[in-house]
Amino acid sequence: MPQRNLTTTTVGIVGGGPAGLMLSHLLSAAGIDSAVVDNRTRTEIENTVRAGILEADSVRLLVDTGVSDRVLRDGHAHDGIELRFGGVSHRVDFKGLVGESAWLYPQTDVFIDLANARQRDAADVRFGVTDTAVVDITSDRPGILFTDADGALQEIRCDYLVGADGSRSMCRHEIPEAQRRQFFREYPFAWFGILCEAPHSAPELVYNHSARGFALISQRTETMQRMYFQCDPDEDVGAWSEGRIWDELQTRVAGEDGFTLKEGRITDKTVLRFRSFVCEPMRYGNLFLAGDAAHTVPPTGAKGLNLALADVRVLAEVLERAVLGHDRAALDEYSPRAQQRIWRAQHFSYWMTSMLHRLPGASDFDVRRQLGELDLVVSSAAGSTYLAEAYTGWPRPR
Repeated sequence: MPQRNLTTTTVGIVGGGPAGLMLSHLLSAAGIDSAVVDNRTRTEIENTVRAGILEADSVRLLVDTGVSDRVLRDGHAHDGIELRFGGVSHRVDFKGLVGESAWLYPQTDVFIDLANARQRDAADVRFGVTDTAVVDITSDRPGILFTDADGALQEIRCDYLVGADGSRSMCRHEIPEAQRRQFFREYPFAWFGILCEAPHSAPELVYNHSARGFALISQRTETMQRMYFQCDPDEDVGAWSEGRIWDELQTRVAGEDGFTLKEGRITDKTVLRFRSFVCEPMRYGNLFLAGDAAHTVPPTGAKGLNLALADVRVLAEVLERAVLGHDRAALDEYSPRAQQRIWRAQHFSYWMTSMLHRLPGASDFDVRRQLGELDLVVSSAAGSTYLAEAYTGWPRPR
């Protein structure tokens, strides 16, 4: 049997997306070595188009820890959003209510910034690996076995193993079923998403409630826009021509104020299914879960990437205390600290989703109740402040 090339490190990380790379970066800043593996190539990840709304603390994390300040140059600060219902738009002023902004900055760009920073710092990050397996997770030296991009057999042995390997996490399934609880909520609808060549239709994001269902008018760049409308999870993308898509979107946002969308050539269309999911605990011995490996949220509240970054910030702190301060008891803090924010985000995402989407079989009472709730949010300082604080990110304890 061919011998594996052995690497030893303090923290082994499965998953080279934003969560895994940010954790590696934070650990390096503390003087802790790590190694990261991912079965995707860097090019594959860079070409996976994903939207992104960053909380204020996520932006500060990228800038203040020395990843990159490109978000400040290429990103767009949004000081509020529009809640549109009854054919009229109502602005929620984040800056005025809580003194913070959200930033429009695609997740793809967050990945590029982190990958560049890890390359700049000569980090051990290996993309395009295959046959990945984790072993001996209950031992003092868990391991990652894989074949690297050149076909060589590799083995990483570490003190701590982190699964940041996405919603289909291999690492999560290494925790015995009897030792983990999984919480699910399936949603009976999906988003039909498009990318189109057009100028902005509005200066900020528009979250739209209509009798035909939800629509989100988002942005990508000055000339490329992302838009979504609620659809059936089994909707056939091929059945929707450009004309039909624009008719549906324009009908949903139409109102007495004459608001219309600026149309353009549609370059991409897809159906995005979503659900809520949480795995507890996020630690099993020397194995830790972070990001989508531990939880997913519907995209309505723009929390997925932000939760992943919040996870690894907490994880980096407790690992630093365990490794450098020889305080293994600190590791017990990870799950409860991370999950407090996770469940807040689950509530916020569920609240936004249920308030804005048309539920199957909804009665006239259900629709009018949603309109009453939306009116309360935009007319109440307390309601608007809750939305603003949750959307821009709950203040991090100092």
